[in-house]
Amino acid sequence: MRPFVWRARVYWEDTDGGGIVYYANYLKFLERARTEWLRSLGFSQDQLARDEGFVFTVVNITVDYKRPARLDDELFITCVPQTLRSASIRFAQRVYRGEITVDDPAAENLLAEAQVRVACVDAQALRPRRMPEFMLNILASKELT
Repeated sequence: MRPFVWRARVYWEDTDGGGIVYYANYLKFLERARTEWLRSLGFSQDQLARDEGFVFTVVNITVDYKRPARLDDELFITCVPQTLRSASIRFAQRVYRGEITVDDPAAENLLAEAQVRVACVDAQALRPRRMPEFMLNILASKELT
């Protein structure tokens, strides 16, 4: 499956005093890429919460930091849904500086790799729930296993 790619720029507020991206801010880049992936499918987080009564929430994340991103770097964040369950999705995500080298995880421009599992939860009760059939059908059509 071809990865979804979202572009970002590193701003001053993303960095520590030395102009290096603060480690926790990678989580923001990853989140925004998943949000834009969902938008590319025709959905906004707000619309799903309001109209369909569910939201996605991160329940597990592991991040391997390879190299630092710096002030003004142009980043490319990939998002590949890998595993679909009735109430969760597992994503593989990568953060690159500049050109993307999808087939080479040792590429010098690879800055971070993450495995993220999001769960579907009721928007009001915040309890796990099965994804609606329409969402499962859309995601299944993207050839997830």
